[in-house]
Amino acid sequence: MAFFCHQCGTGLPPTARFCSNCGTVLPVAHSMPGRPLYRPHQGRAIAGVCIALAQANGWDVAVVRILTILGFFFSGGFVGVAYLAGWIGIPEEPLPAPMPPSGGYAPNSGGYPPNTGAYPPHI
Repeated sequence: MAFFCHQCGTGLPPTARFCSNCGTVLPVAHSMPGRPLYRPHQGRAIAGVCIALAQANGWDVAVVRILTILGFFFSGGFVGVAYLAGWIGIPEEPLPAPMPPSGGYAPNSGGYPPNTGAYPPHI
């Protein structure tokens, strides 16, 4: 695949960042958009490896699970080892930040300490 400078038309190698003829900065190829490879907490059957692969690549999770089960029986143990490697190597999806309890201090509530209108509190 040939790459060409948009400014002067010079042929360039795919790893070039600048045109060797005119010095134009070449655009960087962006990575393919998709979901990062995480084992989600919701929707797991065993360890979340199949659903992680399906979500990261845009595949149907049922097809991935069926192919995994068939692979367990017909691969001589290779898919089993790969599944265990995925279980160990693919990180779990990060948990969302916990929400404060509904009766606690809210920074924009207008009062400090909570539920009072005066600061400092009058004794």
